Amino acid sequence: MAIADVTVRGAGIFGLSVAYACALRGAFVRVVDPGGVAAGASGGIVGALAPHVPENWNPKKAFQLESLLMAEGFWAGVAERSGKDPMYARTGRVQPLEDVRAVELARGREAGAVELWRGEAAWEVVSEAGHWGPPSPTGFWVRDTLSAQIHPRRATEALAGALRALDANILEEAPGGGIEVWATGWQGLLELSEELGRPVGNGVKGQAALLRYEAGAVPQLYADGLHVVAHGDGTVAVGSTSERDFEDVSVDASVEDVIARVRAAVPVLREAEVIARWAGVRPRARSRAPMLGRHPQRDGVFIANGGFKIGFGMAPLVGEVMADLVLEGTSRIPEGFRVEDNL
Repeated sequence: MAIADVTVRGAGIFGLSVAYACALRGAFVRVVDPGGVAAGASGGIVGALAPHVPENWNPKKAFQLESLLMAEGFWAGVAERSGKDPMYARTGRVQPLEDVRAVELARGREAGAVELWRGEAAWEVVSEAGHWGPPSPTGFWVRDTLSAQIHPRRATEALAGALRALDANILEEAPGGGIEVWATGWQGLLELSEELGRPVGNGVKGQAALLRYEAGAVPQLYADGLHVVAHGDGTVAVGSTSERDFEDVSVDASVEDVIARVRAAVPVLREAEVIARWAGVRPRARSRAPMLGRHPQRDGVFIANGGFKIGFGMAPLVGEVMADLVLEGTSRIPEGFRVEDNL
């Protein structure tokens, strides 16, 4: 077997995106994951690509904005190379405003969006949400046009297909050596914490449900702390919980609360059939931002981890900046995202 230029350990969204960016630049890449593609949190069902609010701007929000604006072209390229539809759509998002204070805050952010989102998307208070929108106690909702959605499982399958089209290998096991990128999820964060003798991150369990409902081309919703995403295959995904303390990663009674809450918040889903329940553990770095950069103790090893709840939205730009670092030795990793920011 030929020696890979880059070996990426982990076939979740960060690992696949880093591998894809490197392969596009001509590197010979192999992705190694004993569980296969998207065996962990990246094999979820929700796929809400939602921005942070347009205020109190910082490097994390700026990075996310750039990545969200890259997403349409990124996923179109993936679909073209793989012949598989990741079901990406920039549908926007609608969120009910619960009280007068929430309305005031939302109106104050309208001007912030004009400036901080650079005219690329809108954040506005509206008085109509259509039949799909959840009821609002104030009669007002926030609508933004930056939020997008994706089908996580189809997206990761499409990315894997695009990598194979670029002659990359996706393997269940392979020996170490050469340049490596560790995108090994929450368990990788625990292993790194043990290796370094200090906590750099952990896992947060999330549970979600999939309902059968043909919503059509509608915005995603955010109501009662839940993301509600209508996929183009006649399903609606809703989630998720955030459980810092958990004994196992399987589905439990907590997902029933998610289902009950979405039925109360979104009336059109009250009778929708539940067709799947999902649980997984998302990697949360100590800084809460993605953890990117060189391994602090191992030459030739790099870290790309900590996608947590925003991994799919961050992935297009994470892939690019990691390819810059791995292949060219150039760092565009912002403050707060660096490995050393988590030590």
